[in-house]
Formats: sequence, C-alpha cells, structure tokens
Amino acid sequence: MPDTVRKDKIEVEPELLRRLHADCGGWIQRIHEKLTEEEGIKIGYSTLARRMRELGVGQSPVHRCGRVADEPGVEMQQDTSPYRLSIGGQWRWVVASLLYLRYSKMRYLKFYRSFNRFSMKCFFHEALMHFHYVAAVCIIDNTNLARLRGTGKNAVMVPEMEEFARRYGFRFVCHEVNHSNRKAGNERSFFTVETNFFAGRSFESLEELNRQALEWATVRMPRRPMSKTRLIPAEAFEHEKPYLIALPPYIEPPYRVHKRGADQYGYAAVDGNYYWVPGSSNEDVKVLEYGECLKIYRRRKLLAEYPLPSDGVKNQLFSPEGIAQPKQKPKHRKKPTAQEENTLRGVSNEVAAYLDFALEPKGIRKHRFIRELFQLYRKLALPVFVQTVERALKYRITEMETLERIALLYLNHGRYETPCVNIDEEFQTRASYLEGRLCDDVDLSIYDKMLDEDDG
Repeated sequence: MPDTVRKDKIEVEPELLRRLHADCGGWIQRIHEKLTEEEGIKIGYSTLARRMRELGVGQSPVHRCGRVADEPGVEMQQDTSPYRLSIGGQWRWVVASLLYLRYSKMRYLKFYRSFNRFSMKCFFHEALMHFHYVAAVCIIDNTNLARLRGTGKNAVMVPEMEEFARRYGFRFVCHEVNHSNRKAGNERSFFTVETNFFAGRSFESLEELNRQALEWATVRMPRRPMSKTRLIPAEAFEHEKPYLIALPPYIEPPYRVHKRGADQYGYAAVDGNYYWVPGSSNEDVKVLEYGECLKIYRRRKLLAEYPLPSDGVKNQLFSPEGIAQPKQKPKHRKKPTAQEENTLRGVSNEVAAYLDFALEPKGIRKHRFIRELFQLYRKLALPVFVQTVERALKYRITEMETLERIALLYLNHGRYETPCVNIDEEFQTRASYLEGRLCDDVDLSIYDKMLDEDDG
C-alpha cells in the first residue's frame, strides 16, 4: 500500500512544544490551552498528546535492557521488602530479607522487625553459613546500609561492609537507579513469597514465621521444579558448587559491643531486658550482641552467655542456666499501667475510644499519659470526666494541661451540679471519730493564703 499523507494534518513546531512544556511544567492540558488561545493553533487534545509522545517531549527515552547470562558461581542477589502481616492476631509490619543464587535459584528468607546494618550482616552470615558457599558478586540496590556514596557502577561501599564482604570472599555491586530488573530473580522471589508462602499460612509469633520461612525457602522450594525450565534448584546447586567459593567451617559471627555497668543488684540492661552478671563486683562489663545470643565479658573473660529472648519480651530478668538464681532481685523496674488502662476503658465507650486515639502514636509516653489521665479520673466526678474526654476526642487533644482546662471550663460555667452526698448522722458515735477528737487541730491556714492569692 502507498504511504499516504493526510492533507489536513496539523504540524506543530517541536521547539514550540518543548518551550511550552517547560513553561507549563509538563501539564498537557495547559499546553493545549496556550496553543489554542495564544498561538492560534487549533489542535485536538488527543492529537497533541500523541504528537508529544512521538517527539518524546517530557518522556525519558526507553532503552532496551541488556541480557546477563546465568553463569554458575558468578552472582547472587539480595534485597528487602516490607510486609504487613497478622502475627499472633495482631497486624504488624515486618521486613523480609531474601538472598537468591542466580544460577541455581536457591533462596534464603528471614523476617525482621527492623532491618539495619547489623541485621544485614547477621542475615548474610546465617544465609551463607547455611549454604557453605558464596558467589563472587552480590547484586543489591542503592541502599545506604552498604553504599557510602554514588549510585550504580559509581557506587562506593561503606568500608565496614566492604571489609565484611571480603571476609566471606564476595563483593557488593549496586545496580543502576530504577533498574531493579537487574536483580529480577530476587524480585520474582518476593512475588512467590506473597502468592505462595503467605497464602493459607498463619503465624503466632515472629519466631514461628521465621521457622516456616526457613523450611519453605530451604526445603520445599529447592525440590520444586521451576515453572518454565523445569529446573530443580537443589540439583542445580549441586552442579554449581564447584564454581562457588567454599567457606571455611567456622567464621566469627558479626556482633556489636555494648559497654554496660552492673547495677546494685548485679544486672546489666540490654535492649529493655536485664541480664545477671555473675560475681560480686559491679565493675563495668562488655556485652557482645550476636544475631542469636549475648555474651558478657569482663577483662576478656567470658562470664555468661544468654540466648536472645523472643520477640516482644521486655523488662524481664535473666540468669545463666545451671547457676542458682541471684538472691537480690529488683522489684518494679517499671511500674505497669495495665490495671489503670483497664479501669479507664471500663468507664464508658467514649473513654475507650479516646484511649485508642491517644495511644495510637508510637512516640507518645504511654505509661505517663495513662497515669495522668487516671489521676484526672479520680479527681473529677464521672459525668464531668466523660464530658471532658468526649470534647478532647472531638478536637483531637492529648495534652494533659488542655484536658484539665476543659474540665475546669465545665465546672466554672455551671454545666455540672455536684451531687448530694448522704452523710450518716451517727458518725460521731464511731470509735475512730471518738479517737480522733484527742488529736491536735489541723492547720488550715494554707488554704486561707490560697484564697488571698486568688483574690489578688
């Protein structure tokens, strides 16, 4: 067929479109208005949009992706992804970290409450020691956990992480920005986690979640044939082993050091829990925190070793197994407020709704707020307290000083009448009353001074 040209085709200068695109911030609707009103060019909106696409105005050029061959022992990939899961009946945020061997498709998966540089090193140690082999290169995104500056091929790694990778025989390589397909195997593995691992499974704790993830990633998936190539990862891994870097039987796990002083009871505080330091000295100790345990040293001598407590365990006392419990134990390290909170929630539905609102932000000082609100509840009559809380919930108020002013406002404006109190007229015959008659009179002059100050 001949290549015909429309006779009524409207031509717009490319330079004009580029100039209007810069002036209008890229909004095509405004560009269309300026063309029709100021330039006198009658052009349809869809035609303008198509013409701009043809010229590539306002669009980044799309390049074809390069293809990297799957070679045994050359590459592995690591990435993280946040998820919101139901754990123990509560919805919580966790971070999934996944290591993927590109050639054999082997995976290692673990979940964390938060993922920092220390967590990243612990994850690599666990995964690599599980495989006992490592690839020469690990492809990661431009995360600041391992990257110091630059991006992609110009990225410079943090010296700490560069030295960590050298101990295991590999190096980190960042892919280009917005080029996550460079680690497509890892991205596809996260899709498999969402569609296969999460589906139909329930988790009572973070520890159970990680137990199921370990079994799924290292036992079930390696024996499952891939959908297209029918490759079995476990068999491919056996073929890839000669090309990988074999790790020594033991490598010192990563750890971080905490300098702590033992208190008067002999306990050292680490991450909200208290660990007993054997001996009678209160000299400072060094606590080495590993991925799975704590070790307490004094003058290079190991005093005690503790496994890390389960997720969510706080304000607990720990002592070494096989050693008698210390006689001295601190009491009421932190005074709980569960009883006060339950009392307040039982007052009315409005008060319970206000507590849900006020305690939702994580930065609030929860225990102090509950104690102050409970004190206000005990000082006020119940109707005034409920009205105060309703008004605070309506206007989203959490400052205790403002709540007290609201309560004072209700009292001063006469919106509340003090209920009558029934007094037993026979109180003068009680033994406690007769005994109290012999005591000295109470000095009430301080209240007179307060009234004088109010009048002033």
